[in-house]
Amino acid sequence: MQRSCGVLYPISSLPSPYGIGSFSEEAREFIRFLKQAGQSAWQILPIGPTVFGDSPYASISAFAINPYFIDLDQLKAEGLLSEGELQERFWGSDPESVDYGALYQNRYLVLKIAADRFFERGMGQQEDYQSFCRKEQYWLEDYALFMAIKQLEQGKSWQEWDLPFKTRNKDALEQVEEEQKELISFIFFQQFEAEKMWNSLHEYAGEHGIDIIGDMPFYVSLDSADAWAHPDVFAMKKDRTPMEVAGCAPDAFSSTGQLWGNPVYDWKKPDHAMSWWMLRMKRSMEFYDVTRIDHFHGFSEYYAIPYGEKTAEHGTLRKGPGMSFFRKLKEECPLIRLIAEDLGNVTEENTKLLNDTGIPGMKILEYAFTSWNSIYLPYRYDHHCVVYTGTHDNPPVRAWIEELNDGSRDFLRRYLNSMNSDYGQLTWDLIREAYRSTADLCIIPIQDYLVKGREAQMNVPGTSGNSWRWRVLPGFLSDDLAGSMHDLSALYGRLGSSEK
Repeated sequence: MQRSCGVLYPISSLPSPYGIGSFSEEAREFIRFLKQAGQSAWQILPIGPTVFGDSPYASISAFAINPYFIDLDQLKAEGLLSEGELQERFWGSDPESVDYGALYQNRYLVLKIAADRFFERGMGQQEDYQSFCRKEQYWLEDYALFMAIKQLEQGKSWQEWDLPFKTRNKDALEQVEEEQKELISFIFFQQFEAEKMWNSLHEYAGEHGIDIIGDMPFYVSLDSADAWAHPDVFAMKKDRTPMEVAGCAPDAFSSTGQLWGNPVYDWKKPDHAMSWWMLRMKRSMEFYDVTRIDHFHGFSEYYAIPYGEKTAEHGTLRKGPGMSFFRKLKEECPLIRLIAEDLGNVTEENTKLLNDTGIPGMKILEYAFTSWNSIYLPYRYDHHCVVYTGTHDNPPVRAWIEELNDGSRDFLRRYLNSMNSDYGQLTWDLIREAYRSTADLCIIPIQDYLVKGREAQMNVPGTSGNSWRWRVLPGFLSDDLAGSMHDLSALYGRLGSSEK
Protein backbone atom coordinates (compact mmCIF):
# COMPACT_ATOMS: atom_id res chain seq x y z
CA MET A 1 0.00 0.00 0.00
CA GLN A 2 1.12 3.54 -0.65
CA ARG A 3 0.76 6.12 2.09
CA SER A 4 -2.76 7.53 1.80
CA CYS A 5 -5.98 8.38 3.63
CA GLY A 6 -9.73 8.04 3.35
CA VAL A 7 -13.09 8.35 5.08
CA LEU A 8 -15.43 5.74 6.57
CA TYR A 9 -18.94 6.79 5.58
CA PRO A 10 -21.82 4.28 5.16
CA ILE A 11 -23.98 4.58 2.05
CA SER A 12 -27.07 4.59 4.28
CA SER A 13 -25.82 7.73 6.08
CA LEU A 14 -25.66 9.90 2.96
CA PRO A 15 -28.15 12.79 2.80
CA SER A 16 -31.30 11.98 0.83
CA PRO A 17 -34.88 13.23 0.59
CA TYR A 18 -36.04 9.59 0.47
CA GLY A 19 -35.22 8.37 3.96
CA ILE A 20 -31.86 6.67 3.42
CA GLY A 21 -28.65 7.31 1.49
CA SER A 22 -28.33 5.72 -1.94
CA PHE A 23 -26.19 5.52 -5.09
CA SER A 24 -27.25 9.07 -5.85
CA GLU A 25 -25.93 12.49 -6.78
CA GLU A 26 -25.18 13.00 -3.07
CA ALA A 27 -22.74 10.07 -3.32
CA ARG A 28 -21.06 11.67 -6.33
CA GLU A 29 -20.88 14.98 -4.50
CA PHE A 30 -19.06 13.20 -1.67
CA ILE A 31 -16.60 11.65 -4.13
CA ARG A 32 -15.78 15.10 -5.49
CA PHE A 33 -15.38 16.32 -1.92
CA LEU A 34 -12.92 13.50 -1.17
CA LYS A 35 -10.76 14.51 -4.11
CA GLN A 36 -10.87 18.17 -3.01
CA ALA A 37 -9.87 17.07 0.53
CA GLY A 38 -6.78 15.18 -0.63
CA GLN A 39 -8.27 11.77 0.12
CA SER A 40 -7.78 8.52 -1.79
CA ALA A 41 -10.39 6.14 -0.38
CA TRP A 42 -14.03 5.87 0.60
CA GLN A 43 -14.74 3.00 2.98
CA ILE A 44 -18.33 1.81 3.25
CA LEU A 45 -20.22 -0.82 5.23
CA PRO A 46 -21.62 -3.99 3.59
CA ILE A 47 -24.24 -3.19 0.93
CA GLY A 48 -26.25 -6.43 1.03
CA PRO A 49 -30.02 -6.58 1.66
CA THR A 50 -30.94 -6.28 5.32
CA VAL A 51 -33.84 -7.75 7.27
CA PHE A 52 -35.20 -7.41 10.82
CA GLY A 53 -32.60 -5.60 12.92
CA ASP A 54 -31.30 -3.66 9.87
CA SER A 55 -27.68 -4.77 10.35
CA PRO A 56 -25.62 -4.82 7.15
CA TYR A 57 -23.60 -7.59 8.80
CA ALA A 58 -26.69 -9.85 8.90
CA SER A 59 -27.69 -9.83 5.24
CA ILE A 60 -29.95 -12.35 3.52
CA SER A 61 -27.50 -12.61 0.62
CA ALA A 62 -23.74 -12.48 0.21
CA PHE A 63 -24.16 -11.50 -3.46
CA ALA A 64 -27.22 -9.24 -3.75
CA ILE A 65 -27.41 -5.46 -3.19
CA ASN A 66 -29.80 -3.70 -0.83
CA PRO A 67 -32.70 -2.35 -2.95
CA TYR A 68 -32.95 0.60 -0.55
CA PHE A 69 -29.77 1.94 -2.19
CA ILE A 70 -31.40 2.29 -5.62
CA ASP A 71 -31.38 5.98 -6.59
CA LEU A 72 -35.03 6.96 -6.98
CA ASP A 73 -34.11 10.19 -8.76
CA GLN A 74 -32.32 8.11 -11.40
CA LEU A 75 -35.45 5.99 -11.88
CA LYS A 76 -37.33 9.27 -12.31
CA ALA A 77 -34.77 10.39 -14.89
CA GLU A 78 -35.30 7.10 -16.74
CA GLY A 79 -39.03 7.84 -16.89
CA LEU A 80 -39.95 5.01 -14.54
CA LEU A 81 -41.23 7.22 -11.71
CA SER A 82 -42.85 10.65 -11.46
CA GLU A 83 -42.10 13.40 -8.98
CA GLY A 84 -45.58 13.07 -7.53
CA GLU A 85 -45.14 9.34 -6.90
CA LEU A 86 -42.02 10.09 -4.88
CA GLN A 87 -43.42 13.03 -2.94
CA GLU A 88 -46.66 11.35 -1.89
CA ARG A 89 -44.79 8.76 0.16
CA PHE A 90 -43.67 9.12 3.77
CA TRP A 91 -39.92 8.58 4.11
CA GLY A 92 -39.52 9.44 7.79
CA SER A 93 -39.72 12.56 9.93
CA ASP A 94 -36.10 12.88 11.11
CA PRO A 95 -33.52 13.72 8.41
CA GLU A 96 -30.73 12.54 10.75
CA SER A 97 -32.20 9.06 11.30
CA VAL A 98 -33.31 6.24 8.99
CA ASP A 99 -36.91 5.19 9.62
CA TYR A 100 -36.70 1.55 8.50
CA GLY A 101 -40.41 1.02 9.13
CA ALA A 102 -41.32 3.81 6.73
CA LEU A 103 -38.85 2.49 4.18
CA TYR A 104 -40.27 -1.01 4.33
CA GLN A 105 -43.81 0.31 3.92
CA ASN A 106 -43.04 2.64 1.01
CA ARG A 107 -39.82 1.81 -0.83
CA TYR A 108 -40.97 -1.45 -2.40
CA LEU A 109 -44.29 0.09 -3.47
CA VAL A 110 -42.42 2.78 -5.39
CA LEU A 111 -39.95 0.27 -6.85
CA LYS A 112 -42.88 -1.91 -7.98
CA ILE A 113 -44.36 1.03 -9.90
CA ALA A 114 -40.99 1.49 -11.62
CA ALA A 115 -40.66 -2.23 -12.35
CA ASP A 116 -44.14 -2.44 -13.87
CA ARG A 117 -43.32 0.42 -16.26
CA PHE A 118 -39.95 -1.14 -17.05
CA PHE A 119 -41.52 -4.39 -18.21
CA GLU A 120 -44.62 -2.78 -19.80
CA ARG A 121 -42.31 -0.77 -22.07
CA GLY A 122 -40.42 -3.88 -23.13
CA MET A 123 -37.24 -2.78 -21.36
CA GLY A 124 -36.89 -6.28 -19.94
CA GLN A 125 -36.09 -7.45 -23.45
CA GLN A 126 -33.17 -5.07 -23.84
CA GLU A 127 -29.72 -6.58 -24.03
CA ASP A 128 -28.30 -4.91 -20.92
CA TYR A 129 -31.03 -6.44 -18.74
CA GLN A 130 -30.85 -9.83 -20.42
CA SER A 131 -27.05 -9.81 -20.17
CA PHE A 132 -27.25 -9.02 -16.46
CA CYS A 133 -29.63 -11.92 -15.83
CA ARG A 134 -27.33 -14.34 -17.71
CA LYS A 135 -24.14 -13.12 -16.07
CA GLU A 136 -25.50 -13.20 -12.52
CA GLN A 137 -27.58 -16.36 -12.90
CA TYR A 138 -25.27 -18.31 -10.57
CA TRP A 139 -26.68 -16.45 -7.54
CA LEU A 140 -29.58 -14.36 -8.82
CA GLU A 141 -32.07 -17.16 -9.50
CA ASP A 142 -31.61 -18.74 -6.07
CA TYR A 143 -31.87 -15.34 -4.40
CA ALA A 144 -35.08 -14.46 -6.26
CA LEU A 145 -36.61 -17.85 -5.46
CA PHE A 146 -35.63 -17.47 -1.82
CA MET A 147 -37.24 -14.03 -1.60
CA ALA A 148 -40.37 -15.19 -3.42
CA ILE A 149 -40.88 -18.21 -1.17
CA LYS A 150 -40.13 -16.09 1.89
CA GLN A 151 -43.01 -13.83 0.90
CA LEU A 152 -45.29 -16.84 0.38
CA GLU A 153 -44.26 -18.10 3.83
CA GLN A 154 -45.15 -14.76 5.49
CA GLY A 155 -41.52 -13.85 6.12
CA LYS A 156 -40.67 -16.93 8.17
CA SER A 157 -37.09 -18.23 8.32
CA TRP A 158 -36.46 -20.91 5.72
CA GLN A 159 -35.79 -23.26 8.62
CA GLU A 160 -39.55 -23.08 9.30
CA TRP A 161 -40.75 -23.42 5.70
CA ASP A 162 -42.84 -26.30 4.44
CA LEU A 163 -40.55 -29.26 3.83
CA PRO A 164 -40.61 -29.16 -0.01
CA PHE A 165 -39.46 -25.54 0.07
CA LYS A 166 -36.96 -26.07 2.87
CA THR A 167 -35.29 -29.00 1.11
CA ARG A 168 -35.51 -27.41 -2.37
CA ASN A 169 -37.78 -30.04 -3.89
CA LYS A 170 -37.43 -29.63 -7.66
CA ASP A 171 -41.16 -29.78 -8.42
CA ALA A 172 -41.99 -27.32 -5.65
CA LEU A 173 -39.40 -24.80 -6.88
CA GLU A 174 -40.58 -25.12 -10.49
CA GLN A 175 -44.13 -24.45 -9.36
CA VAL A 176 -43.00 -21.26 -7.58
CA GLU A 177 -41.10 -20.16 -10.68
CA GLU A 178 -44.23 -20.63 -12.78
CA GLU A 179 -46.77 -19.11 -10.39
CA GLN A 180 -44.62 -16.21 -9.15
CA LYS A 181 -43.12 -14.97 -12.43
CA GLU A 182 -44.13 -11.37 -11.77
CA LEU A 183 -42.64 -11.32 -8.26
CA ILE A 184 -39.42 -12.99 -9.43
CA SER A 185 -39.11 -10.50 -12.30
CA PHE A 186 -39.57 -7.67 -9.78
CA ILE A 187 -36.67 -9.03 -7.72
CA PHE A 188 -34.53 -9.33 -10.86
CA PHE A 189 -35.37 -5.70 -11.69
CA GLN A 190 -34.30 -4.51 -8.23
CA GLN A 191 -30.92 -6.18 -8.55
CA PHE A 192 -30.43 -5.02 -12.14
CA GLU A 193 -31.03 -1.38 -11.23
CA ALA A 194 -28.99 -1.59 -8.01
CA GLU A 195 -25.98 -3.15 -9.71
CA LYS A 196 -26.15 -0.80 -12.70
CA MET A 197 -26.20 2.22 -10.41
CA TRP A 198 -23.46 0.88 -8.14
CA ASN A 199 -21.19 0.13 -11.10
CA SER A 200 -21.72 3.66 -12.40
CA LEU A 201 -20.89 5.15 -8.99
CA HIS A 202 -17.82 2.94 -8.62
CA GLU A 203 -16.61 4.02 -12.06
CA TYR A 204 -17.17 7.66 -11.12
CA ALA A 205 -15.05 7.19 -8.00
CA GLY A 206 -12.24 5.69 -10.08
CA GLU A 207 -12.33 8.63 -12.48
CA HIS A 208 -11.73 10.91 -9.48
CA GLY A 209 -8.87 8.85 -8.05
CA ILE A 210 -10.93 7.41 -5.19
CA ASP A 211 -10.71 3.73 -4.22
CA ILE A 212 -13.85 2.13 -2.81
CA ILE A 213 -13.12 -0.03 0.24
CA GLY A 214 -15.93 -2.53 0.68
CA ASP A 215 -16.73 -4.62 3.73
CA MET A 216 -17.35 -8.38 3.76
CA PRO A 217 -18.85 -10.16 6.77
CA PHE A 218 -17.08 -13.46 7.44
CA TYR A 219 -20.27 -15.39 8.18
CA VAL A 220 -23.65 -15.36 6.47
CA SER A 221 -26.98 -15.38 8.29
CA LEU A 222 -28.69 -18.70 8.87
CA ASP A 223 -31.81 -17.18 7.31
CA SER A 224 -30.11 -16.34 4.02
CA ALA A 225 -30.37 -17.37 0.40
CA ASP A 226 -26.79 -18.65 0.65
CA ALA A 227 -27.45 -21.08 3.50
CA TRP A 228 -30.68 -22.26 1.85
CA ALA A 229 -29.22 -22.73 -1.64
CA HIS A 230 -25.82 -24.13 -0.62
CA PRO A 231 -26.24 -26.33 2.48
CA ASP A 232 -23.16 -28.32 1.44
CA VAL A 233 -21.02 -25.23 2.12
CA PHE A 234 -22.05 -25.24 5.77
CA ALA A 235 -22.07 -27.75 8.63
CA MET A 236 -25.66 -28.89 8.06
CA LYS A 237 -27.56 -32.09 8.77
CA LYS A 238 -29.50 -33.91 6.05
CA ASP A 239 -32.69 -32.21 7.24
CA ARG A 240 -30.98 -28.83 6.62
CA THR A 241 -30.70 -27.83 10.27
CA PRO A 242 -27.24 -26.67 11.36
CA MET A 243 -24.97 -28.99 13.30
CA GLU A 244 -23.09 -26.04 14.78
CA VAL A 245 -23.37 -22.27 14.80
CA ALA A 246 -20.84 -19.51 15.33
CA GLY A 247 -20.12 -17.50 18.44
CA CYS A 248 -17.48 -16.38 20.89
CA ALA A 249 -16.17 -18.35 23.86
CA PRO A 250 -16.81 -17.19 27.44
CA ASP A 251 -14.24 -14.65 28.62
CA ALA A 252 -13.70 -11.94 31.21
CA PHE A 253 -16.41 -9.82 29.58
CA SER A 254 -19.09 -12.53 29.37
CA SER A 255 -19.28 -15.66 31.50
CA THR A 256 -21.58 -17.34 28.97
CA GLY A 257 -19.84 -16.12 25.80
CA GLN A 258 -21.62 -14.82 22.71
CA LEU A 259 -24.04 -16.89 20.65
CA TRP A 260 -24.12 -15.36 17.16
CA GLY A 261 -26.14 -18.11 15.49
CA ASN A 262 -24.55 -18.02 12.02
CA PRO A 263 -24.00 -21.40 10.35
CA VAL A 264 -20.31 -22.34 10.37
CA TYR A 265 -18.53 -23.44 7.22
CA ASP A 266 -17.88 -27.12 6.64
CA TRP A 267 -14.13 -27.04 6.13
CA LYS A 268 -14.10 -30.87 6.34
CA LYS A 269 -15.44 -30.71 2.77
CA PRO A 270 -13.25 -27.84 1.63
CA ASP A 271 -14.09 -28.07 -2.08
CA HIS A 272 -17.67 -26.89 -1.55
CA ALA A 273 -16.84 -24.10 0.89
CA MET A 274 -13.76 -23.01 -1.06
CA SER A 275 -15.60 -22.83 -4.39
CA TRP A 276 -18.40 -20.76 -2.88
CA TRP A 277 -15.89 -18.42 -1.22
CA MET A 278 -13.99 -17.92 -4.48
CA LEU A 279 -17.21 -16.85 -6.22
CA ARG A 280 -17.84 -14.46 -3.35
CA MET A 281 -14.33 -12.99 -3.55
CA LYS A 282 -14.55 -12.56 -7.31
CA ARG A 283 -17.80 -10.63 -6.94
CA SER A 284 -16.16 -8.49 -4.29
CA MET A 285 -13.39 -7.66 -6.75
CA GLU A 286 -16.03 -6.50 -9.23
CA PHE A 287 -17.66 -4.25 -6.65
CA TYR A 288 -14.70 -2.79 -4.76
CA ASP A 289 -11.08 -1.78 -5.20
CA VAL A 290 -10.21 -3.08 -1.72
CA THR A 291 -12.21 -5.41 0.55
CA ARG A 292 -12.11 -5.40 4.33
CA ILE A 293 -12.85 -8.90 5.66
CA ASP A 294 -14.67 -8.81 8.97
CA HIS A 295 -13.65 -11.38 11.64
CA PHE A 296 -10.50 -12.37 9.75
CA HIS A 297 -9.53 -14.66 12.64
CA GLY A 298 -12.21 -17.08 11.40
CA PHE A 299 -9.82 -18.26 8.71
CA SER A 300 -7.40 -19.35 11.42
CA GLU A 301 -9.78 -20.72 14.04
CA TYR A 302 -13.44 -20.40 14.93
CA TYR A 303 -15.67 -21.16 17.88
CA ALA A 304 -18.48 -23.61 17.04
CA ILE A 305 -21.47 -24.17 19.33
CA PRO A 306 -23.90 -27.11 19.02
CA TYR A 307 -27.12 -25.93 17.38
CA GLY A 308 -29.90 -25.46 19.89
CA GLU A 309 -27.71 -24.35 22.79
CA LYS A 310 -29.00 -21.29 24.62
CA THR A 311 -25.53 -19.91 25.43
CA ALA A 312 -22.01 -20.26 24.03
CA GLU A 313 -20.66 -22.11 27.06
CA HIS A 314 -20.41 -25.54 25.42
CA GLY A 315 -18.68 -24.65 22.18
CA THR A 316 -15.47 -25.98 20.65
CA LEU A 317 -12.56 -24.08 19.13
CA ARG A 318 -11.93 -25.50 15.66
CA LYS A 319 -9.28 -24.92 13.02
CA GLY A 320 -10.14 -22.83 9.98
CA PRO A 321 -8.71 -23.41 6.49
CA GLY A 322 -5.62 -21.30 7.20
CA MET A 323 -3.13 -20.65 4.42
CA SER A 324 -4.76 -23.19 2.09
CA PHE A 325 -7.57 -20.68 1.60
CA PHE A 326 -5.20 -17.85 0.69
CA ARG A 327 -3.12 -20.01 -1.64
CA LYS A 328 -6.32 -20.83 -3.51
CA LEU A 329 -7.34 -17.17 -3.43
CA LYS A 330 -4.02 -16.14 -4.97
CA GLU A 331 -4.62 -18.60 -7.82
CA GLU A 332 -8.19 -17.45 -8.42
CA CYS A 333 -7.90 -13.72 -7.64
CA PRO A 334 -4.22 -12.74 -7.93
CA LEU A 335 -4.97 -9.00 -7.98
CA ILE A 336 -7.35 -8.85 -5.03
CA ARG A 337 -6.54 -6.25 -2.35
CA LEU A 338 -7.65 -6.94 1.21
CA ILE A 339 -7.72 -5.47 4.71
CA ALA A 340 -8.06 -7.83 7.68
CA GLU A 341 -10.30 -6.96 10.61
CA ASP A 342 -8.03 -8.62 13.15
CA LEU A 343 -9.30 -6.96 16.33
CA GLY A 344 -9.62 -8.90 19.56
CA ASN A 345 -8.68 -12.53 20.20
CA VAL A 346 -5.01 -11.92 19.41
CA THR A 347 -3.49 -15.41 19.48
CA GLU A 348 -0.23 -16.75 18.11
CA GLU A 349 -2.11 -18.69 15.41
CA ASN A 350 -4.12 -15.67 14.30
CA THR A 351 -1.08 -13.40 14.21
CA LYS A 352 0.91 -15.96 12.22
CA LEU A 353 -1.80 -16.33 9.59
CA LEU A 354 -2.06 -12.56 9.17
CA ASN A 355 1.71 -12.27 8.79
CA ASP A 356 1.90 -15.21 6.39
CA THR A 357 -0.78 -13.74 4.12
CA GLY A 358 0.82 -10.30 4.08
CA ILE A 359 -2.61 -8.68 4.44
CA PRO A 360 -2.61 -5.43 6.45
CA GLY A 361 -4.48 -5.48 9.76
CA MET A 362 -6.25 -2.72 11.67
CA LYS A 363 -5.20 -0.38 14.48
CA ILE A 364 -7.84 1.49 16.49
CA LEU A 365 -6.77 4.60 18.37
CA GLU A 366 -9.72 4.43 20.76
CA TYR A 367 -8.25 1.15 22.05
CA ALA A 368 -4.80 2.63 22.61
CA PHE A 369 -4.98 4.70 25.76
CA THR A 370 -5.53 2.04 28.40
CA SER A 371 -1.84 1.47 29.16
CA TRP A 372 1.65 2.17 27.87
CA ASN A 373 1.77 -1.46 26.71
CA SER A 374 -1.21 -1.23 24.35
CA ILE A 375 -0.52 -2.65 20.90
CA TYR A 376 -2.69 0.14 19.48
CA LEU A 377 -0.38 2.99 20.51
CA PRO A 378 0.95 4.55 17.30
CA TYR A 379 4.63 4.21 18.21
CA ARG A 380 4.17 0.43 18.06
CA TYR A 381 2.81 0.32 14.49
CA ASP A 382 4.47 -1.37 11.59
CA HIS A 383 3.77 0.68 8.46
CA HIS A 384 1.85 -2.22 6.86
CA CYS A 385 -1.49 -1.57 8.58
CA VAL A 386 -4.58 0.62 8.53
CA VAL A 387 -5.16 3.09 11.36
CA TYR A 388 -8.64 4.24 12.40
CA THR A 389 -9.73 6.59 15.15
CA GLY A 390 -12.68 4.20 15.60
CA THR A 391 -15.01 1.94 13.62
CA HIS A 392 -18.77 1.65 13.17
CA ASP A 393 -18.88 -0.23 16.51
CA ASN A 394 -17.14 2.55 18.45
CA PRO A 395 -18.53 5.82 19.77
CA PRO A 396 -17.38 8.88 17.83
CA VAL A 397 -14.13 10.25 19.26
CA ARG A 398 -15.76 13.21 21.00
CA ALA A 399 -18.15 10.92 22.89
CA TRP A 400 -15.30 8.52 23.67
CA ILE A 401 -13.21 11.36 25.15
CA GLU A 402 -16.14 12.55 27.24
CA GLU A 403 -16.57 9.07 28.71
CA LEU A 404 -12.89 8.36 29.47
CA ASN A 405 -11.89 8.28 33.12
CA ASP A 406 -9.62 11.09 34.25
CA GLY A 407 -6.49 8.93 34.14
CA SER A 408 -7.02 7.76 30.56
CA ARG A 409 -7.96 11.26 29.41
CA ASP A 410 -4.78 12.64 30.98
CA PHE A 411 -2.77 9.88 29.26
CA LEU A 412 -4.39 10.83 25.95
CA ARG A 413 -3.50 14.50 26.37
CA ARG A 414 0.07 13.72 27.35
CA TYR A 415 0.54 11.37 24.41
CA LEU A 416 -0.88 13.92 21.98
CA ASN A 417 1.06 16.74 23.65
CA SER A 418 -2.25 18.60 23.81
CA MET A 419 -3.74 20.47 26.73
CA ASN A 420 -6.96 21.24 24.86
CA SER A 421 -9.88 21.25 27.26
CA ASP A 422 -12.33 21.52 24.36
CA TYR A 423 -13.24 17.98 23.34
CA GLY A 424 -13.87 19.08 19.77
CA GLN A 425 -10.30 20.33 19.46
CA LEU A 426 -9.02 17.19 21.17
CA THR A 427 -10.92 15.15 18.57
CA TRP A 428 -8.96 16.89 15.83
CA ASP A 429 -5.74 16.29 17.76
CA LEU A 430 -6.44 12.55 17.64
CA ILE A 431 -7.28 12.75 13.94
CA ARG A 432 -3.92 14.44 13.42
CA GLU A 433 -2.22 11.61 15.34
CA ALA A 434 -3.79 9.08 12.96
CA TYR A 435 -2.51 11.03 9.94
CA ARG A 436 0.93 11.36 11.51
CA SER A 437 1.26 7.65 12.31
CA THR A 438 3.43 5.28 10.31
CA ALA A 439 0.37 3.30 9.12
CA ASP A 440 0.22 3.16 5.34
CA LEU A 441 -3.49 3.92 5.27
CA CYS A 442 -5.41 6.24 7.59
CA ILE A 443 -9.23 6.01 7.70
CA ILE A 444 -11.31 8.46 9.73
CA PRO A 445 -15.08 8.00 10.26
CA ILE A 446 -17.10 10.93 8.94
CA GLN A 447 -18.58 11.40 12.44
CA ASP A 448 -15.16 12.42 13.77
CA TYR A 449 -14.59 15.06 11.10
CA LEU A 450 -17.98 16.46 12.07
CA VAL A 451 -17.10 16.17 15.80
CA LYS A 452 -20.31 14.29 16.56
CA GLY A 453 -21.25 12.66 19.86
CA ARG A 454 -23.00 9.44 20.89
CA GLU A 455 -26.05 10.29 18.79
CA ALA A 456 -23.97 9.53 15.69
CA GLN A 457 -22.65 6.10 16.73
CA MET A 458 -23.54 3.75 13.89
CA ASN A 459 -23.83 0.58 15.96
CA VAL A 460 -23.93 -0.11 19.68
CA PRO A 461 -22.88 -3.78 20.00
CA GLY A 462 -25.19 -5.92 22.08
CA THR A 463 -28.22 -3.68 21.56
CA SER A 464 -31.02 -3.60 19.00
CA GLY A 465 -33.52 -1.09 17.70
CA ASN A 466 -31.51 2.11 17.39
CA SER A 467 -28.40 1.09 15.46
CA TRP A 468 -27.64 1.61 11.74
CA ARG A 469 -29.86 4.71 11.63
CA TRP A 470 -27.61 7.77 11.80
CA ARG A 471 -27.54 10.06 8.77
CA VAL A 472 -25.70 13.21 7.76
CA LEU A 473 -27.64 16.39 7.10
CA PRO A 474 -27.20 18.12 3.73
CA GLY A 475 -24.66 20.90 3.50
CA PHE A 476 -21.83 19.51 5.63
CA LEU A 477 -19.36 19.31 2.74
CA SER A 478 -17.81 22.72 3.28
CA ASP A 479 -14.70 24.12 1.66
CA ASP A 480 -13.30 24.76 5.15
CA LEU A 481 -13.59 21.08 6.10
CA ALA A 482 -12.05 19.99 2.80
CA GLY A 483 -9.21 22.44 3.36
CA SER A 484 -8.48 21.15 6.87
CA MET A 485 -8.43 17.56 5.63
CA HIS A 486 -6.25 18.45 2.65
CA ASP A 487 -3.78 20.26 4.91
CA LEU A 488 -3.35 17.16 7.09
CA SER A 489 -3.01 14.91 4.05
CA ALA A 490 -0.34 17.15 2.53
CA LEU A 491 1.52 17.69 5.81
CA TYR A 492 1.83 13.98 6.55
CA GLY A 493 2.51 12.69 3.04
CA ARG A 494 -0.89 11.16 2.34
CA LEU A 495 -2.08 13.12 -0.69
CA GLY A 496 -3.79 11.16 -3.44
CA SER A 497 -1.54 10.07 -6.29
CA SER A 498 -3.17 12.57 -8.67
CA GLU A 499 -1.85 15.44 -6.53
CA LYS A 500 1.71 14.23 -6.01
